[in-house]
Amino acid sequence: MKNSPNQIPYVNLAAQWQDDRDELLPIIDTVLGSGQYVGGDEIDKFEKNMAELCQVKYAVALNSGTDALTLALHLNGIGRGDEVITPPNSFIASTAVIVHLGAKPVFVDVLPDQNIDPGKIEAAITEKTKAIMPVHLTGRVCNMDPIMQIANKHGLTIVEDAAQAIGSKYKSKPSGSIGDVGCFSTHPLKNLNACGDGGFLTTNDEKIYLKAKALRNHGMADRDRVDNFGYVSRMDNLQAAILNYRLKKLDEIIDKRRQNAQSYLEYIEKEKVFIPREKEYEFNTYHTFVIQVEKRNELKEFLLKQGIEAAIHYPTPIHLQPAAKRLGYKFGDFPITEKQAGMILTLPINQSLGQSEIERICVAINEYYS
Repeated sequence: MKNSPNQIPYVNLAAQWQDDRDELLPIIDTVLGSGQYVGGDEIDKFEKNMAELCQVKYAVALNSGTDALTLALHLNGIGRGDEVITPPNSFIASTAVIVHLGAKPVFVDVLPDQNIDPGKIEAAITEKTKAIMPVHLTGRVCNMDPIMQIANKHGLTIVEDAAQAIGSKYKSKPSGSIGDVGCFSTHPLKNLNACGDGGFLTTNDEKIYLKAKALRNHGMADRDRVDNFGYVSRMDNLQAAILNYRLKKLDEIIDKRRQNAQSYLEYIEKEKVFIPREKEYEFNTYHTFVIQVEKRNELKEFLLKQGIEAAIHYPTPIHLQPAAKRLGYKFGDFPITEKQAGMILTLPINQSLGQSEIERICVAINEYYS
């Protein structure tokens, strides 16, 4: 959607740039003038900042959340013939990394709040199961206590897909600090966002930390020795500098998104709109604000005609994607995920929205279902 004074875009990265421009341009100039483009002081600073934010010992800066997942699984020994339990309603990367490592994604259906159902995990465990990958979808951390109990009982690794949940908490514990490894994205659409791709992983395991730092850079121990064949998964110094600057605004961004969410909860009439409520032990950072409604496509079109852009995350579950045919799943295997896929609609919630815009969106939704 091309922005105009009467339109409400789903995201507004241009507005964020205008807010940041005067302070970011000198930072960018300093990095480019330093000649440190691959690696550098900003990377070290970013890793220290992320470890502190997530309350873990170590963080490793990477070039995407996808590579964070890949390294997390690889470094925990996940490979050909292994099975990883995960939900089928995430972004495609959550499953793709499992497949690329030669392992098999074993899907488990979700709860009404779109997060994996812990009560269905144990039935999916086989002798080949090596890990559970809960996905903290929309900024809401999964119910981790029962998941951790199952993992401990069966000796399984927990890799948190926290790509959408930076700053989120579960019983006061930050996302990425609960399992064995946490994986984050700093894609431009995330709450802490770079001006390009980026990501990082978190862990309290020194061996994972040291191996991840080596593998992200071709597996090089130093310029002359390669201990293991690795990847090119580095974050560049420029993106790290941008993220270090934007980290100072993260609390403010999260607060604004939570305020926007509260306004939606207050003004949207609930009779025909389901909105999962935040539980007492949750701190949701609202990467997205998702409602579940009948006639979702018609509502989306109705809003668009009024200049309101909404999105769908995600209209086709992973197990029904063409790429997943060889995995052997079919329609009907995960009824809650499949039902939600036809009902979910993501409303604008970015920090640039004003209260009048939120109210306008709510009025439009209420009008449609009146």
